[in-house]
Amino acid sequence: PQSNFHFFNDNHEWLQVDKVGHAYSAYIESYGSSEIWRWTGINRKSRILLGALSGAGYQTVIETLDGFSAEWGWSWGDFTANVFGSGLWALQEIAWDEQRIRFKYSFHKKNYGSQQLNMRANELFGKNTSQRLLKDYNAQTYWLTANLKSILPKSNLPSWLSIAVGYGAEGMFGAEQNIKINENGVTTFYRPDIKRYRQWYLAPDIDFTKIKTKNKTLKFVLGVLNAFKFPAPSLEFSNRKIRWNWIHF
Repeated sequence: PQSNFHFFNDNHEWLQVDKVGHAYSAYIESYGSSEIWRWTGINRKSRILLGALSGAGYQTVIETLDGFSAEWGWSWGDFTANVFGSGLWALQEIAWDEQRIRFKYSFHKKNYGSQQLNMRANELFGKNTSQRLLKDYNAQTYWLTANLKSILPKSNLPSWLSIAVGYGAEGMFGAEQNIKINENGVTTFYRPDIKRYRQWYLAPDIDFTKIKTKNKTLKFVLGVLNAFKFPAPSLEFSNRKIRWNWIHF
């Protein structure tokens, strides 16, 4: 449903996982766009400028469409996150001519353990994996992963080794609370007993772009893989407790 252009403050929703997702998207779009511009042979400064503008610009177009949506609206929080993502990419290119700190993403499809919760998740996040990849904020983790060799060039560390800090959240069955009231004022979902909480992670990672190859196809594949966090063990900090995960997707 469409409406006149309007603003909408959603900064308090989804424990801000959606905002981190906006930053990640703009970062990856700037990175991918820049690689295409690099292929054309234009100079470095133009490549960086066009890459940054492409990522932030594409996300701004989507945000403008949201501004005309009756159910959403232009979000300054989303716009700020978009600019941050593209800016993180551009500033590193300007300063170091490489990405020493990368934005990455991981996801696992969740089974919520009961028919009621799975039905609510299907309603909110979609039923198939492609929809859940974009919408299920309980199943997403966003990472900032730093290449150790780039930061410590004199060390004997392998060039591909990185350390990653991740952010996610759990227990969210609504944007602000785990309650749904329909247009007739009837409560159709009521689970305030489920705790909504943030999750922080620490894990090793692989920088696939540091794997040397002369094969252009393989180099392209490694570049695509670098948008995603390599599955590895992780330390989780949540609910004032530390938890060990043998494998984290």
